[in-house]
Amino acid sequence: MGVNLRQTSGPVLERAGDLAALLTNLEANDVLFIDEIHRLGGVVEEYLYPAMEDFRIDVMLDRGAYARTYKLQLERFTLVGATTRAGMLSAPLRERFGLSYHLDYYEVDELERIVVRSAGVLGIPIEREGAHAIASRSRGTPRVANRLLRRVRDFAEVRAGGTITREVADEALLREGIDPLGLDRLDRAFLRTIAEQYRGGPVGINAIAATLTEDTETLEDVVEPYLLKIGLVVRTASGRKVTAAAYEHLDLAPPAGLDAQPRLL
Repeated sequence: MGVNLRQTSGPVLERAGDLAALLTNLEANDVLFIDEIHRLGGVVEEYLYPAMEDFRIDVMLDRGAYARTYKLQLERFTLVGATTRAGMLSAPLRERFGLSYHLDYYEVDELERIVVRSAGVLGIPIEREGAHAIASRSRGTPRVANRLLRRVRDFAEVRAGGTITREVADEALLREGIDPLGLDRLDRAFLRTIAEQYRGGPVGINAIAATLTEDTETLEDVVEPYLLKIGLVVRTASGRKVTAAAYEHLDLAPPAGLDAQPRLL
């Protein structure tokens, strides 16, 4: 586009003055990217509204009895915000964006290309099957794929001559506790707790957290989303339940009538 890309994040913009300094330095048609935009403070967020609507901000001059406001015109710019907690955005801020997109998980073949590229950047010899083994365990997320690639790289350099093959990737990830679905030890402990101790559920998240000695936020934000996506857990009004696929993955015998419809009394 031939313009500048200015990048910042919500936690960095603590005061309205920080945002004002950033906005006034934008040139015509620049792109301003704010990561974790849900972390903007209330005052800073409201200071952003006139900039988004009218490309201007109000600047306070002097203090006390001589205080006055001055409307400072801004260059036209494009604002891009990113967040993983869209529900924490206030309605006025969310509705001021002209376009809203939801980014889905990556497919395995897309992650495979990312792994191959990252391996080239890191200077690691990697076979296509090894990249596929890493990609299939990456939970649909590129940063997870790159993290696993580095751990497999470490194992390959010490134990396998530096080349990542399928066998090397499988063994390295097995040592890390990552199974073929990309589940780690906590994920499997979550499933086993519901399946074995609570007979498949339903069970409340607080009871699961107490059993695992983990906080509920970790389970809800880190563990549950991926298990829900791949269909190993379902959420009901009564609590969490594991599916027949979860029993099969854990190599456990499901209770009788797991998939049967309950009788209505």
